Amino acid sequence: MKHWIEAARLRTLPLSVSGIIVGSVYALANPTENILTPTEVFNWRLFAFAILTTLGLQILSNFANDYGDGMKGTDNEDRIGPKRAIQSGVISPAAMKRAIIITSLLTLLSAILLIYYAFTDTNLWYSLFYLVLGILAIASAIRYTVGNSAYGYRGYGDVFVFVFFGLVSTLGVNFLYSKQLDLILILPATAIGFLSVAVLNLNNMRDEVSDRKAGKNTLVVKMGSENAKKYHYFLVIGAMVLVVVFAVLSDYHFDQYLFLLVYIPLTKHLITVSKNQEPRALDPELKKVALSTFALSILLSLCMVSLISDIIVNLFLGGR
Repeated sequence: MKHWIEAARLRTLPLSVSGIIVGSVYALANPTENILTPTEVFNWRLFAFAILTTLGLQILSNFANDYGDGMKGTDNEDRIGPKRAIQSGVISPAAMKRAIIITSLLTLLSAILLIYYAFTDTNLWYSLFYLVLGILAIASAIRYTVGNSAYGYRGYGDVFVFVFFGLVSTLGVNFLYSKQLDLILILPATAIGFLSVAVLNLNNMRDEVSDRKAGKNTLVVKMGSENAKKYHYFLVIGAMVLVVVFAVLSDYHFDQYLFLLVYIPLTKHLITVSKNQEPRALDPELKKVALSTFALSILLSLCMVSLISDIIVNLFLGGR
């Protein structure tokens, strides 16, 4: 069990649900015109199955990455990061392959239940669209490093992460509640997508040398370490700017900018990356950015529903 938990890479899981949290709470805070109250738009079963589906995709992606890189020999003694399950021999390729199949089926089942609770027996075309989207997400999670045409080996991993853990996660889940697309939500969705890609970029910067030797042509391998740093600055700073723009356009009050606290660790992170000369030292930064993104989604969500003002009133005025 210990080895399977390690293979699931728990530190990546908070990051994967960040978009779900923001998209769901935005629906709660902004009920549509044809819905009378927030409680009528927000559905806890939708939220639960959205979280389960996203976690399933993330774990599936981690299992497939372990299997694909392990079978291709990319995970070897040159690799700087933690030893993977197949690389170290604690899980056999056959067992990992079975785990990929089981996780795929469970994720698909969760996605089907999510679609059912969102649309029931209405909106057939929406249901079919989301079903296709779910199947594509599962296939993409596997094809990232598995197979001869794995797109992660051609530098397209960033696109998958941005689309599915940024745009689809945030905008897609919000549409399940509201049945409409609110364009302003593209700003935080893009921000979460950028930060998710930043975690992948850190991973690829750390493993640049071993990836290059193994023929894994990630975006970092293609652009080089210095350009990868500039790309990283763009991702993190771009995300920070987009969330502020979202807050301004949403007419946030001063107490709804509490999410700016997360910019402190993100700024420290950028300073660390700018000074870094040793790829091994980047490994702890993955967890920092992942947790910062999760914290940003929580604080931003609280600000969306103006809970901060209520908390202050209750603490200092006794609720009067």
